[in-house]
Amino acid sequence: MSLDDRFEWRETYFILFPSGKRPSLKQVETAVQRLGAHLELGDREANEQGLLESLHVRSPEDHSALEIDYISGEEVSAQVAELTKQLRGETAERDKLARLKNCDARFEIMHFEEMDAFDPDEADEAFDPSALLAVLDALVDLTGGVGVDPQSGTLL
Repeated sequence: MSLDDRFEWRETYFILFPSGKRPSLKQVETAVQRLGAHLELGDREANEQGLLESLHVRSPEDHSALEIDYISGEEVSAQVAELTKQLRGETAERDKLARLKNCDARFEIMHFEEMDAFDPDEADEAFDPSALLAVLDALVDLTGGVGVDPQSGTLL
């Protein structure tokens, strides 16, 4: 399964985690498959050690798809530093902020809407974020990471 021009990007979420907790492609496949048979996996990529590089997840009943990509390096370190600075005074986020300090990798989860699968007048009713939220939670659990909504700057 590859994402074609029927899919339009809607939002991106991140899961920040220590690179030492990077899961294998097989672990991620298993975690996603536990969420239900309605989720279709495709375009799987792993590195030489079998660790996840990228994966597509499609949810036909939600008219959505996800592209999950692994990223590490300076970009992630800069993001962690910025989030820590922004949220420093937030007492409700202290344990998540403490976990952030050890994060040097992330999954970028891009959420896409399938555009021609339904009547455009009913777009708000057909597009459902359930798959995104379920996969996000599963990957946070798998990595021990911290979910981030970069649009609002909040930790999940």
